[in-house]
Amino acid sequence: MDEIRNVIEVKNVTKDYGDFKIDNISFAVPEGSVCGFIGQNGAGKTTTIKAILDVINVDAGEIFVFGQDVKINSARLREDIGVVFDEMGFHEFMTGKDINIMMKNIYKNWDENVFFEYLKKFSLPSKKPCGDFSRGMRMKLQIAVALSHNAKLLIMDEPTSGLDPIVRNEMLQIFREYVIEEDHTILLSSHITGDLEKLSDEVVFINGGRIVLAGNKDEILEKHGLLKCKKDELREISDELIVHTEVETFGVTVLVNDKNACAKLYPHMVIEQASLEDIMLFYVSRATASGMAAASPINE
Repeated sequence: MDEIRNVIEVKNVTKDYGDFKIDNISFAVPEGSVCGFIGQNGAGKTTTIKAILDVINVDAGEIFVFGQDVKINSARLREDIGVVFDEMGFHEFMTGKDINIMMKNIYKNWDENVFFEYLKKFSLPSKKPCGDFSRGMRMKLQIAVALSHNAKLLIMDEPTSGLDPIVRNEMLQIFREYVIEEDHTILLSSHITGDLEKLSDEVVFINGGRIVLAGNKDEILEKHGLLKCKKDELREISDELIVHTEVETFGVTVLVNDKNACAKLYPHMVIEQASLEDIMLFYVSRATASGMAAASPINE
């Protein structure tokens, strides 16, 4: 079996703005995967993505894309990377035909036939100014551009934010189809954990500029659980198993980091499946309660 290589490697990267920084973060994105980059607004997702794209200079650390240092090879690497941001990057007076002409002069591998096929597939008019497009249409336009120069990697920052559920599901299907083809890879930043739970193979969770969790999504979901118990039963639970505790009116809910161990040790307590949203909220609450920017990094 061929060894799976990492398309993105972020190694001990720090970027300090004074009032906020991403702090010595490390993670990797395997080839052929969808990696969900999770975190609340302001957690450091966009700063990290800008660093990966070499839009900003980092203070420390290294970033490799397709095994190449982005500081040395950023111009060449952009040919193989499709980028979709929360805000559309085209002038509002531009039409699909205008964008096609511009992109032909930017990307060596630009395929105008593929681009116009995507416009047709996404029901996007080629002669209408993109400033008149709805938010969903604008996101589809960016995706059409990203997919029309033979990009092997898609990097997307909040592409489904603000879209209605029908359009969001349509976007997720497009992303699934893209990854199935030719070992394509996606890094998808979002605070909408439900979307990432449906789509992602890998998950990286950032909070306060630090990586809290990183690893296979299914393994992270399998390990974590929501344990329900009475207040006087809380002292029975080992501190090593507790991520964070929420005291409620009629009892306690505990996010535990080893669901199977808890089931054996505390068979009289109820343990439920935790969602990515549950996991994110409990880790954020733990960081807030402890007064830290984030919990100590845990690699799953």
